[in-house]
Amino acid sequence: MGRAQGARSQMALAFETTYGTPPASGFARMPFASTTLGAEQPLQESELLGYGRDPLAPQKDAVTADGDVVIPIDAEAFGFWLKGAFGAPITTGTEAPYSHEFRSGSWDLPSFSIETAMPEVPRYAIYAGCKVDSLSWQMARSGLLTATASLVAQGEEIATTSQAGTPAELTLQRFGHFNGSVKRNGVAIGNIVSADISYANNLDRIETIRADGKIDGADPSVAALTGNVAVRFSDQTLVNQAITGQACELEFSYALPTGESLTVTVHSVYLPVPRVEINGPQGIQATFDWQAAKDASEGRMATVTLVNDVESY
Repeated sequence: MGRAQGARSQMALAFETTYGTPPASGFARMPFASTTLGAEQPLQESELLGYGRDPLAPQKDAVTADGDVVIPIDAEAFGFWLKGAFGAPITTGTEAPYSHEFRSGSWDLPSFSIETAMPEVPRYAIYAGCKVDSLSWQMARSGLLTATASLVAQGEEIATTSQAGTPAELTLQRFGHFNGSVKRNGVAIGNIVSADISYANNLDRIETIRADGKIDGADPSVAALTGNVAVRFSDQTLVNQAITGQACELEFSYALPTGESLTVTVHSVYLPVPRVEINGPQGIQATFDWQAAKDASEGRMATVTLVNDVESY
């Protein structure tokens, strides 16, 4: 028995047929940078009187299982997280490359099981009934490109052996900030310093009375797609749009020289009127905290297209 180290930890994921029931097979190894996914069960201190100054034993409270997973935005594994956030994609193509189109607004979000492994202890924790509450990331000029998936799970089960079998290995082809671009109404926007994108399902936990203290499910509520773009102030285009209250289309994309790509198209984006400050002799920046809404012609808020060699998700 050894001491657990993050460098030796592993993560596997598989979609469930029945909510809260881990599948017997179909797990895939997931690349990840860090995770806070776990279950906790707090204690309620005794309120009873008449037994002296020393308190009586505490009582166990309900179980809460949730947390974040920091993941690389890559050409293959990221599709699993997109499926969890948006639902099953529409896949086209009879041979590689395949195009997977994820659409916002779906009421049917799949649940999945995640196993985190610390083989040297050994400790294998499986989290069943996982759903993606939110998925967010930042575009910048440099650095490592990662996203954060916030999850809600039904519960945690601990074992000394793996329940994931031999997970399928995926090809890791990471996108980088260098591969990114931002367009407004199909035209590249200049002077972009950074951009944030966040999609939230706003899950509603079904906290019914159960003997095991777990939730009965997590249902999606009204979705939200928000973010911001920080630009070097050079013209009035975005400010004029904010003043008139009109919507535009924003496209955030990454493309690899080998043909893999990820494109997030937000069909109707509304901009607030920002405060333009002069903080000194350096260049002046303006930050627009945008909000997306359902587009009347497209019938949805956003479309995410992932092109890769994976036949189906």
